[in-house]
Amino acid sequence: MSTARESTKEHWQRFWSDGRQLEDVYSNGDRLLAVATSARDLKGCRTLEVGAGTGRDTLALIERGASGYVVDYTFEALGLTRRAAQAAGRTVNLVCADARALPFRDDSFGLVFHQGLLEHFREPEPILSENRRVLESGGGVLIVDVPQRYHAWTVLKKILIALDKWFAGWETQFSPRELEKLVEAESLEVRRTYGEWMVPSLGYRATRVLLAKAGLKILPMYPHGPAWWDRAWDSWRAWLGRRRWALYTCFVIGVVAEKRREESGIRGAA
Repeated sequence: MSTARESTKEHWQRFWSDGRQLEDVYSNGDRLLAVATSARDLKGCRTLEVGAGTGRDTLALIERGASGYVVDYTFEALGLTRRAAQAAGRTVNLVCADARALPFRDDSFGLVFHQGLLEHFREPEPILSENRRVLESGGGVLIVDVPQRYHAWTVLKKILIALDKWFAGWETQFSPRELEKLVEAESLEVRRTYGEWMVPSLGYRATRVLLAKAGLKILPMYPHGPAWWDRAWDSWRAWLGRRRWALYTCFVIGVVAEKRREESGIRGAA
């Protein structure tokens, strides 16, 4: 039943036009910022975020000296990013376009990234091909961030998709090696594969949503434990983050890949 589902533009127009505020959307805990700053120098770097979301990641990159561009195929998502940029006093270049046909020249950006995008397309290859095309040759960096397959979230998601209750209509997920192979197929060199766990947990988030629907908005979006607990958890995550096998326990995974100079010009523009 769920194989017939699709994630359409209309799903995202509804999602981003329901009065949603920036503070209502869970952030990625500066995950993309940390990965980007470790991957390359951001000062003066032209960056492209594909799939606007809230635009928080691009704003964080701009604060560190980057020139930020954001692409989305819905005006609703771009509007949220624009409001966030205005509130932060930052300038962001907003472009309404399809991720499968980016309106930019070859070798235009030093950094291209997306989070929460690839999993909504049954054929992700055209998106990655366009990512590669607009990256600078000889050092351009691509960051792809997606849900990890072997997680309780996948089970819940598949049930909701089958019941036609999933907010995005349809969504898939990837194992670490599946994601690496997709990126490598675009003649990009994977430099690093990373993962992150769901914080707060799935159980906490589900409980918070159910209580809120019952009119009990009593749980904070981000609960805080004692300082010693937070330190212990951070230390444990850092240890796990250095183990390849631990990627298969993560909520999300991502790859950092580089466009080598010899690949420039091999494949034409879309």
